[in-house]
Amino acid sequence: MKAEPFVRGLNFGEGLRWHEGRFWYSDFHQHRVSSAAPDGTTRVELEIDDRPSGLGWLPDGRLLVVAMLNQRVLRREKDGRAVLHADLKGLAKFHTNDMLVDPHGNAFVGCFGFDLDAFIEKNGTTPLFAEPGPPTAPIMRVTPDGRASIASPDHKFPNGMALIGNTLVVAECFIPGLTAFDLAPDGTLSNRRPWATLSKDPPAIVPDGICADSEGAVWCANALGREAVRIGQGGKILERVETSQFAFSCALGGADGRQLVIATAPTPNAEIGAREANGMLEIARVAVPA
Repeated sequence: MKAEPFVRGLNFGEGLRWHEGRFWYSDFHQHRVSSAAPDGTTRVELEIDDRPSGLGWLPDGRLLVVAMLNQRVLRREKDGRAVLHADLKGLAKFHTNDMLVDPHGNAFVGCFGFDLDAFIEKNGTTPLFAEPGPPTAPIMRVTPDGRASIASPDHKFPNGMALIGNTLVVAECFIPGLTAFDLAPDGTLSNRRPWATLSKDPPAIVPDGICADSEGAVWCANALGREAVRIGQGGKILERVETSQFAFSCALGGADGRQLVIATAPTPNAEIGAREANGMLEIARVAVPA
């Protein structure tokens, strides 16, 4: 199956979420959060003086946005102002990245752990998957009132996250694979365990943004491939959707939950993405809904 162009003119899209009838997404280099209706019409939702990434919403409807470079989570107030929700300095290692906000308003935020682009430029991609590999990074938890702490340490580039019932599933790019936790109502994570292990042999699947469907499978945007891959628990590949460019985030939505939207760009190097707006959102219709 092939995805088709949906929204053009992005530099580097991330953080895709389906919310209130629209696909919401961040663009690192345009410094804005936007949303797209199912027909592809877009609007700007928020602009910040930073690189936005992960998105989520508090139970009262206020938007949370990860500000990558300054290692913060911002909150959009009802009047449209962006204010500080949580400062993650001292907890985060290098840039903060993707985020999931649970139904109770607990936000879980990953981070790079190291300068990814510089590491690849110097060493190539092979050492990313070797032991001991590059520095690990924590998953951080931010309570609804903005208190931040380490939820789980020592992950291999914790990235996209999804909820399957009371199970939090986290993409770890350089296992490569998915890790699961039991999620308590107070935001405590326990019973850390492998959920799926993916091949590190070419063509590797490096899970970036993820989303879950109603059968408990997980769609992964493959950051080193031009595809999104549907994965069952354990790592079995169930389905693939081909994209025209490298894939970095994905979300299921639409009226029946069967529209899979994927954020893509010509290169995995986000710095190169700053130069030209050749990124896009691509879309495919899948059988199993969100």
